[in-house]
Amino acid sequence: MAAFGYTLYCEGNDPLSLVRQAVAAEEAGFDFLVISDHFHPWLPEQKHSAFAWSVLGAVANATDHIRLATMVTCPIMRYHPAIVAQMAATTAVLSEGRFTLGLGAGERLNEHVVGRGWPAVHVRHEMLREAIDIIRELWTGRYVSHEGPHFVVEDARIFDLPGEPIDIFVAAGGPRAARLAAEKADGVCVTEPEKRLVDAYLDAGGEARAVWGQVVLAHAETAEQGLKDAHAQFRFSAGGWKVQSELPNPVNFAAATEVVTPEILAESIPAGPDPADHLAGMRTFLDAGVEQLAVAYPGTHHDRFMRFWREELAPQLAGAAR
Repeated sequence: MAAFGYTLYCEGNDPLSLVRQAVAAEEAGFDFLVISDHFHPWLPEQKHSAFAWSVLGAVANATDHIRLATMVTCPIMRYHPAIVAQMAATTAVLSEGRFTLGLGAGERLNEHVVGRGWPAVHVRHEMLREAIDIIRELWTGRYVSHEGPHFVVEDARIFDLPGEPIDIFVAAGGPRAARLAAEKADGVCVTEPEKRLVDAYLDAGGEARAVWGQVVLAHAETAEQGLKDAHAQFRFSAGGWKVQSELPNPVNFAAATEVVTPEILAESIPAGPDPADHLAGMRTFLDAGVEQLAVAYPGTHHDRFMRFWREELAPQLAGAAR
Protein backbone atom coordinates (compact mmCIF):
# COMPACT_ATOMS: atom_id res chain seq x y z
CA MET A 1 0.00 0.00 0.00
CA ALA A 2 1.38 3.39 -0.98
CA ALA A 3 2.39 5.99 1.60
CA PHE A 4 1.94 9.73 1.10
CA GLY A 5 4.14 12.60 2.19
CA TYR A 6 4.27 16.38 2.15
CA THR A 7 7.13 18.43 0.72
CA LEU A 8 8.81 21.09 2.84
CA TYR A 9 9.79 23.33 -0.04
CA CYS A 10 12.73 25.43 1.16
CA GLU A 11 12.95 27.56 -1.96
CA GLY A 12 9.39 28.85 -1.62
CA ASN A 13 9.01 29.25 2.15
CA ASP A 14 10.82 30.80 5.08
CA PRO A 15 12.20 28.50 7.81
CA LEU A 16 9.52 29.22 10.42
CA SER A 17 6.78 28.53 7.89
CA LEU A 18 8.40 25.21 7.03
CA VAL A 19 8.25 24.07 10.67
CA ARG A 20 4.62 25.16 10.96
CA GLN A 21 3.79 23.27 7.77
CA ALA A 22 5.50 20.16 9.13
CA VAL A 23 3.33 20.20 12.24
CA ALA A 24 0.20 20.79 10.15
CA ALA A 25 1.14 17.93 7.80
CA GLU A 26 1.46 15.52 10.71
CA GLU A 27 -1.94 16.64 12.00
CA ALA A 28 -3.44 16.24 8.50
CA GLY A 29 -2.40 12.59 8.43
CA PHE A 30 0.55 12.57 6.05
CA ASP A 31 2.88 9.59 6.50
CA PHE A 32 6.15 11.40 5.94
CA LEU A 33 7.84 14.72 5.15
CA VAL A 34 10.53 15.38 2.58
CA ILE A 35 12.66 18.50 2.42
CA SER A 36 14.64 20.05 -0.41
CA ASP A 37 18.31 20.90 0.30
CA HIS A 38 19.47 23.90 -1.71
CA PHE A 39 21.95 26.73 -1.36
CA HIS A 40 20.08 28.86 -3.93
CA PRO A 41 16.41 29.02 -4.86
CA TRP A 42 15.53 27.97 -8.40
CA LEU A 43 14.08 31.34 -9.36
CA PRO A 44 14.81 34.91 -8.19
CA GLU A 45 11.26 35.59 -7.02
CA GLN A 46 11.27 32.64 -4.64
CA LYS A 47 13.57 34.56 -2.26
CA HIS A 48 14.18 31.66 0.16
CA SER A 49 16.62 28.80 0.62
CA ALA A 50 16.98 27.88 4.27
CA PHE A 51 19.60 25.43 5.50
CA ALA A 52 17.62 22.21 5.34
CA TRP A 53 19.44 20.49 8.19
CA SER A 54 18.62 23.23 10.71
CA VAL A 55 14.99 22.98 9.64
CA LEU A 56 15.10 19.20 10.06
CA GLY A 57 16.33 19.58 13.63
CA ALA A 58 13.47 21.93 14.42
CA VAL A 59 10.94 19.67 12.69
CA ALA A 60 12.20 16.60 14.54
CA ASN A 61 11.57 18.44 17.81
CA ALA A 62 8.17 19.83 16.75
CA THR A 63 6.68 16.54 15.50
CA ASP A 64 6.01 13.19 17.11
CA HIS A 65 5.62 10.35 14.64
CA ILE A 66 5.79 11.54 11.03
CA ARG A 67 8.79 10.22 9.09
CA LEU A 68 11.40 12.63 7.67
CA ALA A 69 13.61 12.47 4.57
CA THR A 70 15.82 14.66 2.44
CA MET A 71 14.72 14.89 -1.20
CA VAL A 72 17.58 15.18 -1.87
CA THR A 73 21.03 16.01 -0.48
CA CYS A 74 24.16 16.01 -2.62
CA PRO A 75 27.10 14.50 -0.69
CA ILE A 76 29.88 15.10 -3.22
CA MET A 77 30.80 18.82 -3.38
CA ARG A 78 29.09 21.38 -1.16
CA TYR A 79 29.14 18.79 1.61
CA HIS A 80 31.89 16.24 2.18
CA PRO A 81 30.33 12.77 2.66
CA ALA A 82 31.73 12.57 6.21
CA ILE A 83 29.72 15.68 7.11
CA VAL A 84 26.58 14.25 5.49
CA ALA A 85 27.06 11.07 7.52
CA GLN A 86 27.22 13.10 10.73
CA MET A 87 24.27 15.38 9.83
CA ALA A 88 22.10 12.38 8.96
CA ALA A 89 23.06 10.47 12.10
CA THR A 90 22.24 13.44 14.32
CA THR A 91 18.89 13.96 12.58
CA ALA A 92 18.05 10.28 13.01
CA VAL A 93 18.85 10.53 16.73
CA LEU A 94 16.81 13.72 17.18
CA SER A 95 13.84 12.17 15.36
CA GLU A 96 14.21 8.86 17.24
CA GLY A 97 14.76 6.84 14.09
CA ARG A 98 12.26 8.58 11.80
CA PHE A 99 14.82 9.77 9.23
CA THR A 100 15.69 8.50 5.74
CA LEU A 101 18.62 9.97 3.81
CA GLY A 102 17.80 10.85 0.22
CA LEU A 103 20.91 11.47 -1.90
CA GLY A 104 21.60 12.65 -5.43
CA ALA A 105 24.39 13.73 -7.75
CA GLY A 106 23.35 17.35 -7.37
CA GLU A 107 22.78 20.46 -9.47
CA ARG A 108 25.28 23.09 -10.50
CA LEU A 109 22.87 25.66 -8.98
CA ASN A 110 23.89 24.62 -5.48
CA GLU A 111 27.22 22.83 -5.75
CA HIS A 112 29.29 25.35 -7.71
CA VAL A 113 29.24 27.79 -4.78
CA VAL A 114 32.25 26.15 -3.11
CA GLY A 115 34.45 26.79 -6.16
CA ARG A 116 35.23 23.20 -7.15
CA GLY A 117 33.80 23.40 -10.65
CA TRP A 118 31.10 21.10 -11.99
CA PRO A 119 32.17 17.60 -13.11
CA ALA A 120 30.58 15.62 -15.92
CA VAL A 121 27.65 13.44 -14.93
CA HIS A 122 29.60 10.16 -15.09
CA VAL A 123 32.17 11.63 -12.69
CA ARG A 124 29.41 12.81 -10.35
CA HIS A 125 28.02 9.28 -10.31
CA GLU A 126 31.47 7.90 -9.46
CA MET A 127 31.70 10.43 -6.63
CA LEU A 128 28.24 9.49 -5.38
CA ARG A 129 29.14 5.79 -5.26
CA GLU A 130 32.24 6.54 -3.23
CA ALA A 131 30.36 8.95 -0.97
CA ILE A 132 27.72 6.33 -0.12
CA ASP A 133 30.44 3.84 0.82
CA ILE A 134 32.04 6.42 3.13
CA ILE A 135 28.73 7.33 4.75
CA ARG A 136 27.83 3.72 5.44
CA GLU A 137 31.26 2.96 6.84
CA LEU A 138 31.08 5.93 9.20
CA TRP A 139 27.68 4.75 10.42
CA THR A 140 29.35 1.62 11.81
CA GLY A 141 30.67 3.77 14.66
CA ARG A 142 34.26 2.78 13.97
CA TYR A 143 37.16 5.09 13.17
CA VAL A 144 37.42 5.43 9.42
CA SER A 145 40.30 6.37 7.17
CA HIS A 146 39.74 6.43 3.44
CA GLU A 147 41.76 7.55 0.46
CA GLY A 148 39.86 7.13 -2.78
CA PRO A 149 39.82 8.69 -6.23
CA HIS A 150 37.57 11.56 -5.08
CA PHE A 151 37.55 11.75 -1.27
CA VAL A 152 39.89 11.51 1.68
CA VAL A 153 38.73 10.75 5.22
CA GLU A 154 41.34 10.87 7.96
CA ASP A 155 40.75 9.05 11.24
CA ALA A 156 37.08 10.04 11.58
CA ARG A 157 34.39 8.59 13.82
CA ILE A 158 30.73 9.50 14.40
CA PHE A 159 29.84 9.17 18.07
CA ASP A 160 26.08 9.86 18.09
CA LEU A 161 24.31 7.20 16.05
CA PRO A 162 20.68 6.01 15.98
CA GLY A 163 19.75 2.60 17.31
CA GLU A 164 18.71 1.32 13.87
CA PRO A 165 20.46 1.73 10.48
CA ILE A 166 19.43 4.69 8.35
CA ASP A 167 17.97 3.86 4.95
CA ILE A 168 19.29 5.66 1.87
CA PHE A 169 17.54 6.35 -1.42
CA VAL A 170 19.09 7.87 -4.52
CA ALA A 171 17.44 10.27 -6.97
CA ALA A 172 17.37 9.06 -10.56
CA GLY A 173 16.94 11.26 -13.62
CA GLY A 174 17.89 8.41 -15.95
CA PRO A 175 18.36 4.64 -16.05
CA ARG A 176 22.04 4.82 -15.10
CA ALA A 177 21.24 6.54 -11.82
CA ALA A 178 18.34 4.14 -11.23
CA ARG A 179 20.71 1.19 -11.51
CA LEU A 180 23.15 2.95 -9.17
CA ALA A 181 20.33 3.30 -6.65
CA ALA A 182 19.62 -0.44 -6.82
CA GLU A 183 23.29 -1.26 -6.37
CA LYS A 184 24.32 1.17 -3.63
CA ALA A 185 21.14 2.31 -1.83
CA ASP A 186 17.92 1.05 -0.27
CA GLY A 187 15.60 2.90 -2.63
CA VAL A 188 15.20 5.21 -5.61
CA CYS A 189 13.48 8.58 -6.12
CA VAL A 190 11.90 9.88 -9.34
CA THR A 191 10.40 13.32 -9.98
CA GLU A 192 8.64 12.33 -13.20
CA PRO A 193 6.18 9.44 -13.63
CA GLU A 194 8.48 7.48 -15.90
CA LYS A 195 8.02 3.73 -15.57
CA ARG A 196 11.26 3.11 -17.48
CA LEU A 197 13.21 4.56 -14.53
CA VAL A 198 11.34 2.45 -12.01
CA ASP A 199 11.80 -0.63 -14.22
CA ALA A 200 15.54 0.05 -14.52
CA TYR A 201 15.73 0.17 -10.73
CA LEU A 202 13.67 -2.99 -10.24
CA ASP A 203 15.49 -4.89 -12.99
CA ALA A 204 18.78 -4.10 -11.23
CA GLY A 205 17.52 -5.65 -8.01
CA GLY A 206 15.80 -2.73 -6.26
CA GLU A 207 12.80 -3.20 -3.97
CA ALA A 208 9.37 -1.99 -5.12
CA ARG A 209 8.37 -0.69 -1.69
CA ALA A 210 11.30 1.74 -1.74
CA VAL A 211 10.37 3.71 -4.86
CA TRP A 212 9.95 7.36 -3.90
CA GLY A 213 8.47 10.17 -5.99
CA GLN A 214 7.14 13.71 -5.89
CA VAL A 215 4.13 15.27 -7.60
CA VAL A 216 3.12 18.95 -7.68
CA LEU A 217 -0.53 19.64 -6.76
CA ALA A 218 -1.47 23.27 -7.48
CA HIS A 219 -4.64 23.34 -5.41
CA ALA A 220 -6.46 26.68 -5.57
CA GLU A 221 -9.92 28.17 -5.83
CA THR A 222 -9.55 28.29 -9.62
CA ALA A 223 -7.39 26.48 -12.15
CA GLU A 224 -6.02 29.85 -13.29
CA GLN A 225 -4.78 30.70 -9.78
CA GLY A 226 -3.32 27.23 -9.32
CA LEU A 227 -1.37 27.48 -12.56
CA LYS A 228 -0.17 30.95 -11.57
CA ASP A 229 1.17 29.51 -8.31
CA ALA A 230 2.78 26.58 -10.14
CA HIS A 231 4.35 28.95 -12.64
CA ALA A 232 5.87 31.07 -9.88
CA GLN A 233 7.37 28.11 -8.02
CA PHE A 234 7.87 25.19 -10.42
CA ARG A 235 8.33 26.46 -13.97
CA PHE A 236 12.06 25.72 -13.59
CA SER A 237 11.21 22.04 -14.10
CA ALA A 238 9.77 22.55 -17.59
CA GLY A 239 13.17 22.09 -19.26
CA GLY A 240 13.74 18.62 -17.83
CA TRP A 241 16.50 17.20 -15.67
CA LYS A 242 19.42 17.94 -17.99
CA VAL A 243 18.62 21.65 -17.85
CA GLN A 244 17.91 21.59 -14.10
CA SER A 245 21.27 20.05 -13.30
CA GLU A 246 23.39 22.38 -15.41
CA LEU A 247 22.30 26.02 -14.96
CA PRO A 248 24.33 27.88 -12.32
CA ASN A 249 22.07 30.57 -10.81
CA PRO A 250 18.44 31.64 -10.34
CA VAL A 251 18.83 34.36 -12.98
CA ASN A 252 19.75 31.68 -15.51
CA PHE A 253 16.60 29.72 -14.70
CA ALA A 254 14.58 32.90 -15.04
CA ALA A 255 16.04 33.48 -18.52
CA ALA A 256 15.60 29.85 -19.55
CA THR A 257 11.92 29.86 -18.57
CA GLU A 258 10.85 33.17 -20.14
CA VAL A 259 8.79 31.31 -22.73
CA VAL A 260 7.18 28.94 -20.21
CA THR A 261 3.59 30.03 -19.62
CA PRO A 262 1.15 28.83 -16.95
CA GLU A 263 -0.81 27.13 -19.72
CA ILE A 264 2.20 25.01 -20.67
CA LEU A 265 2.39 23.73 -17.09
CA ALA A 266 -1.24 22.60 -17.28
CA GLU A 267 -0.01 19.61 -19.27
CA SER A 268 1.92 18.22 -16.29
CA ILE A 269 0.62 19.91 -13.10
CA PRO A 270 -2.98 19.47 -11.87
CA ALA A 271 -4.44 22.81 -10.81
CA GLY A 272 -7.65 24.14 -9.30
CA PRO A 273 -10.24 22.91 -6.77
CA ASP A 274 -11.36 19.57 -8.24
CA PRO A 275 -10.06 16.57 -6.25
CA ALA A 276 -10.43 14.35 -9.32
CA ASP A 277 -7.77 16.34 -11.18
CA HIS A 278 -5.29 16.03 -8.33
CA LEU A 279 -5.99 12.34 -7.81
CA ALA A 280 -5.40 11.76 -11.51
CA GLY A 281 -2.04 13.52 -11.27
CA MET A 282 -1.05 11.37 -8.32
CA ARG A 283 -2.14 8.20 -10.11
CA THR A 284 0.34 8.81 -12.91
CA PHE A 285 3.10 8.31 -10.34
CA LEU A 286 1.39 5.41 -8.58
CA ASP A 287 0.83 3.67 -11.91
CA ALA A 288 4.53 4.13 -12.72
CA GLY A 289 5.39 2.17 -9.57
CA VAL A 290 5.95 4.87 -6.95
CA GLU A 291 5.17 3.59 -3.45
CA GLN A 292 6.29 6.58 -1.35
CA LEU A 293 4.70 9.64 -2.98
CA ALA A 294 5.32 13.18 -1.70
CA VAL A 295 3.08 16.04 -2.76
CA ALA A 296 4.43 19.55 -3.29
CA TYR A 297 2.07 22.51 -2.90
CA PRO A 298 3.12 25.73 -4.67
CA GLY A 299 0.55 28.09 -3.16
CA THR A 300 0.46 30.19 0.00
CA HIS A 301 -2.76 28.91 1.63
CA HIS A 302 -1.17 26.02 3.48
CA ASP A 303 -3.99 25.53 5.99
CA ARG A 304 -6.49 25.30 3.13
CA PHE A 305 -4.34 22.72 1.36
CA MET A 306 -4.04 20.63 4.53
CA ARG A 307 -7.82 20.66 4.87
CA PHE A 308 -8.17 19.70 1.21
CA TRP A 309 -5.82 16.77 1.76
CA ARG A 310 -7.52 15.59 4.94
CA GLU A 311 -11.13 15.96 3.77
CA GLU A 312 -10.93 15.30 0.02
CA LEU A 313 -7.81 13.46 -1.16
CA ALA A 314 -6.84 11.19 1.73
CA PRO A 315 -10.27 9.53 2.08
CA GLN A 316 -10.46 8.78 -1.62
CA LEU A 317 -6.93 7.38 -1.68
CA ALA A 318 -7.71 5.20 1.32
CA GLY A 319 -10.92 4.02 -0.32
CA ALA A 320 -9.12 3.14 -3.52
CA ALA A 321 -6.54 1.15 -1.55
CA ARG A 322 -9.29 -0.85 0.17
